[in-house]
Amino acid sequence: MALSWVEASPEGPRAGYSREQFKHWNKGLDPADGCDTRKEVILAEAVDAPEIGPRCALTGGRWWSSYDQVWVTSASSLDVDHMVPLAEAWDSGAAAWSAARREAYANDQGAPNSLIAVSGSSNRSKADKDPAAWLPVPEDRCAYATNWVADKRRWQLTADVGERDALGRLAEACPTSTVTYEQVP
Repeated sequence: MALSWVEASPEGPRAGYSREQFKHWNKGLDPADGCDTRKEVILAEAVDAPEIGPRCALTGGRWWSSYDQVWVTSASSLDVDHMVPLAEAWDSGAAAWSAARREAYANDQGAPNSLIAVSGSSNRSKADKDPAAWLPVPEDRCAYATNWVADKRRWQLTADVGERDALGRLAEACPTSTVTYEQVP
């Protein structure tokens, strides 16, 4: 089971954490396109592509928000979620990382679900919670658990007991799910 690949470790106190410790929404994969990482993710996940205006202003378009299974028709109504939230990453090992590695994590477009465009309301509901405290709608739980474990493995992050228990229950409910990832050195 892929979950056994995630090291178990109690989460430390969140001392020193702030979102500013993770420089996010940098110039993205193509610095010349005028779109930051957030907008590049939104563009990549569009079901119906928006129009791109000056300074990467997005109009029109349509997106599927998997967390709550709703269609979103305005880019401004989307949030780009870190599959494993920044605070959870901090608690799970990122506190010891260099600033450059934290920036790479916060802008990771190298895996399909490290960053995901979802409705703003579902992202605010999730906040910095792990699967022991928050899950998406039932239709998305297998994919969510698989992506969570893949992201933890990709970045060599640990999981606490409550998180591992919740993921274990999800793994039992999702016997055909497969975790794939490419580890970041």
